[in-house]
Amino acid sequence: MGGEPNEARVVAEVPKGLLVAGQWVDASGGETFDVLDPSTGEVLCAVADATPEDGRRALDAAAGAQKEFAATAPRARADMLMAAFDLLHERIDDLALLMTLEMGKPLAEAKGEIAYAAEFFRHFAEEAVRIEGGYQTAPAGGSRFLITKQPVGPALLITPWNFPMAMGTRKIGPAIAAGCTSIIKPAELTPLSMLALGEILREAGVPDGVVNMLPTSRPGELTEPLLRSGVIRKLSFTGSTAVGRVLLAQSAEKVLRTSMELGGNAGFVVFEDADIDEAVAGAMAAKMRNTGEACTAANRIFVQRSVIDEFGDRLAKAMSELPVGRGVEEGVRVGPLIDETAREKVQSLVDDAVAGGARVLTGGTAPDGPGYFYPPTVLTDVPVSARMGSEEIFGPVAPLTPFDTEDEVVAAVNDTEYGLVNYVFTNDLRRGLRVAEALESGMVGLNQGVVSNPAAPFGGVKASGLGREGGRTGIEEFLETKYVGIAM
Repeated sequence: MGGEPNEARVVAEVPKGLLVAGQWVDASGGETFDVLDPSTGEVLCAVADATPEDGRRALDAAAGAQKEFAATAPRARADMLMAAFDLLHERIDDLALLMTLEMGKPLAEAKGEIAYAAEFFRHFAEEAVRIEGGYQTAPAGGSRFLITKQPVGPALLITPWNFPMAMGTRKIGPAIAAGCTSIIKPAELTPLSMLALGEILREAGVPDGVVNMLPTSRPGELTEPLLRSGVIRKLSFTGSTAVGRVLLAQSAEKVLRTSMELGGNAGFVVFEDADIDEAVAGAMAAKMRNTGEACTAANRIFVQRSVIDEFGDRLAKAMSELPVGRGVEEGVRVGPLIDETAREKVQSLVDDAVAGGARVLTGGTAPDGPGYFYPPTVLTDVPVSARMGSEEIFGPVAPLTPFDTEDEVVAAVNDTEYGLVNYVFTNDLRRGLRVAEALESGMVGLNQGVVSNPAAPFGGVKASGLGREGGRTGIEEFLETKYVGIAM
């Protein structure tokens, strides 16, 4: 696979319209917006640009389909998800190429994301048939408690650009499994993967109106009326904390159920007794997944002073050897950043750290030429006052800061408004568990640099969000608990 003719074919084959009530339609105003290839800056195609009127049409479709879909047998909903799982694997090569073209990540990584995305459908297909209730005698006798779970109702699902397929299936999977209809607002920068998924869901037998997709270049104009409509009963959002706060405020009027997966500022801690080879491999995974454009990326790397020089040298060597280039090219491990704004921010954060006393071990300067590339970069002796200590880097930059004691590093890692994930590398099991319990985050990777798994609850604390996605808890976010008291 590869080459320009194949690239043109996969772009041509993806729908470019809005998915409303099971049909692909143009935006009500006939407007479109361009989707760019971040490795060249060139236009890939144009897609329909949804308006508030289109939002009302999708809302009517989702509301109209809700009652019947909620009554659909759990096994039937599970079968839809499994059919979509199979189609994702059948088309994995084309879907990976499409993702690489619109987002920039290397083909191998894009292919891994499609497989990861498919697993959310398989996981929630299994959860669909295991939604539990209960029946018990009241403690004082005389009556019975009947506990049942029902779908929360129509949901608005807002997905990010950095994992354009997996973050969609992580939301759509539990919504379908629970019996909820939905409106999906994909990221403006990467709508094609979600539009391709919309067609797959149609082919998988998802009824008309159950899944509606509205790409738009004016997200606030589209989503605010939906949230204030009184029809949407659930919001699931993945994106920045700043936008999340706005959406939470808008959701408060109608007291919506919300799941918010927001920003991160992950600490990565290497104690002196850690296996340095394992720690370097873990740092590469935690830092360089998706070229560093991930909320789970290691943003602050704390290394015990006695091993920071050895760790820094090994990490710099490994980072400097990563091939950088257009993701469709064979052997490329690092693609472009999503746009010029992202690259400029990364450079400004590096310049700020260096001005504060950090030393560059490798990289550190954006190259000339087309595309939004930035080299893998390692900085050492980064002061805790540097901007990148409090701002997400979202790029391939690994900042190393020395520490001396366990208490010191725990305090430093926790000194942030965020709390999504942290990583700890040590061969002392007691210390590993002690530190993992002390860290203020929803997830901890202990001697591993990747924590994401469809079967595990994903989410954070503090300004990193509310609720969990994946695992057994993921479907609960789309269910309401009803209690029926029965006189005996």
